[in-house]
Amino acid sequence: MSRAAGDRGEDASEREVARLDKWLWFARVVKTRTLAATLVEDGKVRINRAKITKPSQSVRVGDVLTVTVGPRVRLLKVLAFAERRGPPSAARVLFDDLSPPPEPQPSSAAALVGERLPGSGRPTKRERRDMERFKGG
Repeated sequence: MSRAAGDRGEDASEREVARLDKWLWFARVVKTRTLAATLVEDGKVRINRAKITKPSQSVRVGDVLTVTVGPRVRLLKVLAFAERRGPPSAARVLFDDLSPPPEPQPSSAAALVGERLPGSGRPTKRERRDMERFKGG
């Protein structure tokens, strides 16, 4: 009969395995453990390229997780475990983010400064005056 890790006097960082949904929550990949479980059940998490559908699946140090959160796919290498969900600074030491940096979104700087493409949207005051002059009015 084996005893739990807490009975042997080991702290959480020395454990060998952890539940997938708890680890995702502790690592702050998702906001709640329920969301972590839903993410796994929906098939949006892979461990070492194997599709996982059980939130209770064990995760070990060295495993590479492929997690699809929203439009972004993240590659996370498990480095450690936590005893509880701590601040973001503590969560960052639990994994190594192997995913490439997100692609820069095309900036709509023109919309921010009040410029627009010619011929799109409502005419400006200057364009209205030019149209009136052109029409002869």
